[in-house]
Amino acid sequence: MANTNSDEHSNVRSSIMEWKQMHPLHQIAETPTHKLLLKQWLKEEELINGRIALKETQIDSIRKEITMLYIFFFLFHSTTLMLLFNSSSSSTTTTPSKACQKSWVPSLSSLLFSLGFIWALRYKSDVEGHMEKMLCREKEDRGLLRKCSEELKKKGLEFDLLKEVDALRRAKSLRVESKEVRKWSSRDFVSLFFFSMACLSLAVVRVILCS
Repeated sequence: MANTNSDEHSNVRSSIMEWKQMHPLHQIAETPTHKLLLKQWLKEEELINGRIALKETQIDSIRKEITMLYIFFFLFHSTTLMLLFNSSSSSTTTTPSKACQKSWVPSLSSLLFSLGFIWALRYKSDVEGHMEKMLCREKEDRGLLRKCSEELKKKGLEFDLLKEVDALRRAKSLRVESKEVRKWSSRDFVSLFFFSMACLSLAVVRVILCS
């Protein structure tokens, strides 16, 4: 009877030693819970990669739209000033005083266009900033999943499911977005620059029509 118990203990011990000597990936393949968790993480990481690629494409599109707004702004004002200068220099019937009195029409049109452009530019810039924050969050989630997946592949059955999964959930839920108090941002300076250019354009219109 004692020999039988000793044989059973030795068999159990040898099976445990053989199990520990197996490669971690083999251990995962033989364990349904670890295998299912690894598949779930890899699938979720693939979905995150797709969302990251989509957001990067959207950010590139928004930046192209912002560049087009820059071009349209300078093109509009340069064309307007050129037309006003040519019309005022070639006109012989209209006196400078009458032209100066009517200068509010092109000035108002230029001002309305400039304000609309500045609003559109600021809106697109805010959308770009929001998309960049979402992209950063997706990359953080991918980093957490990738780290857990690598730990699972490396440890095998030594990977504590309850502890690691709970740590992953806690890292996602307690992740607080750092909010820095900024008096001025680069978007504010861009808006201020184009507002200054709009005021300068109004002054040039006034000079052209009243000189």
